[in-house]
Amino acid sequence: MNEELKRSSWNDHDWQLIHTTPQKPLQHMALDQVLLDEVAAGRRAPTLRIWEWAAPAVVIGIFQSLKNEVDAQAAQQHNIEIVRRISGGGAMFIEPGNTITYSIYAPRTLIAGMNFREAYAYMDASVLEALNELGIKAWYQPLNDITSEGGKIGGAAQAYRGNAVLHHVTMAYNIDASKMLQVLRIGREKLSDKGTTSAAKRVDPLRSQTGLSREAIIQQMIATFRQRHGLHTGTLLSSELAAAEQLIHEKFGTEAWRAKVP
Repeated sequence: MNEELKRSSWNDHDWQLIHTTPQKPLQHMALDQVLLDEVAAGRRAPTLRIWEWAAPAVVIGIFQSLKNEVDAQAAQQHNIEIVRRISGGGAMFIEPGNTITYSIYAPRTLIAGMNFREAYAYMDASVLEALNELGIKAWYQPLNDITSEGGKIGGAAQAYRGNAVLHHVTMAYNIDASKMLQVLRIGREKLSDKGTTSAAKRVDPLRSQTGLSREAIIQQMIATFRQRHGLHTGTLLSSELAAAEQLIHEKFGTEAWRAKVP
């Protein structure tokens, strides 16, 4: 991290909330880059974006091998799109309604002077508090996991653009472990000898630990963030949506990007 930056606090910034109707996987990939760029350029206030998915997907990290991570034939059979994001980290198995995904786009001053472990823990603090308020004893597990007494809940990844940082998290609400094992090769390697019951335990659904709807958990996350840091409702600008569509055409929707690491 840049030690020369003077660290800012959460409350130094005017946080916006973006929570729109479901969007296709490629739109989410492109919006992450667009909104990170906009915050870096100072054209957008620091933003919390809650993702809603319009279709199932496997999202792989920027450094991951496509063929090593995903069974493309199984993904096609289940009509699951494979997309690549701009951050590192592991593969995410997504089905609408079964995951909770969010991004934080912030000035890099928020984590100035922190190492990666400190930065991840700091950026996860609000959601950990929200989960604890819902009765889940959750904690940050280095380098990029959120876990609980019932098992792993989710994983985080980060990316940087100039003086801005993207921190995003995907948490399992009601994972289909059987389908996940068919599509993700890494999941098979780790779990096939233990069966899908162990897989379900390993990526532990929030539903089984809270008994709450996905929407109720999201509302608690938003309320906790608002209480801690301040938050007002914003919107995606037409210019941002247009920039995302252009990026889909030029980058995220291309085979060159998807197979960036074959």
